[in-house]
Amino acid sequence: MLSYQKGQITLPQYKVLLCSLYEIYKALEEELDKNSSHPAVAPIYFPQELARLESLERDLEHFLGSDWRKRVIVPAATHRYEQRLREIGKDNPVLLVAHAYTRYLGDLSGGQVLGKITQKSLGLNNKEGLAFFSFPGVESPNRFKQLYRSRMNSIELTEEERAEVLEEAVSAFEYNIQVFDDLQKMLSVTTAPTDQSNSNFPTAMLPSSHIMQFTVGLCVALATIGMGIYVY
Repeated sequence: MLSYQKGQITLPQYKVLLCSLYEIYKALEEELDKNSSHPAVAPIYFPQELARLESLERDLEHFLGSDWRKRVIVPAATHRYEQRLREIGKDNPVLLVAHAYTRYLGDLSGGQVLGKITQKSLGLNNKEGLAFFSFPGVESPNRFKQLYRSRMNSIELTEEERAEVLEEAVSAFEYNIQVFDDLQKMLSVTTAPTDQSNSNFPTAMLPSSHIMQFTVGLCVALATIGMGIYVY
């Protein structure tokens, strides 16, 4: 996160991050939509305020072109994360609460700051390519987070379910760590350049320390935010 704040994020890093976020949010939001009437999901279901999928689609189209869906490449860890979301959406929707809270409130908390850092770091002249960081449906992030926590704390769970949600929250952090670890490996692979001007992904070795520092910082930040689930 320190490297990110210093503006040490490259366009190739940002592109592969967007690709993984797209697959993760596609799975999460489709499962939330399917289970929107579930007693555990309904209280924290805010598609107009929080949905990220359309924003990510706009960002990917901006950077990868109109045929961006054919160019989305994600590592194995992203697929595992996606599969887990599909699994619990089908078999145990109450566990979606842990992932929704971890993802949405983490992104909402740092969205505006990280958006500005990304814009400056990548030398972007406008907001195009930065839709993911914007939450136009949320007037006050702080008040909305209070509302979200209040809604979440109103969910009636058994002791067993509470323990399962806590365990799933820990798993959510682990999935995120694994995704970033795989992204680092993906970015560090050296391939023979064919046409660098049109390349969507890096063709040479990139410093791995930057993305690892970002990974650790992000996960620590999310963990700190996520602890609020269990202290109210």
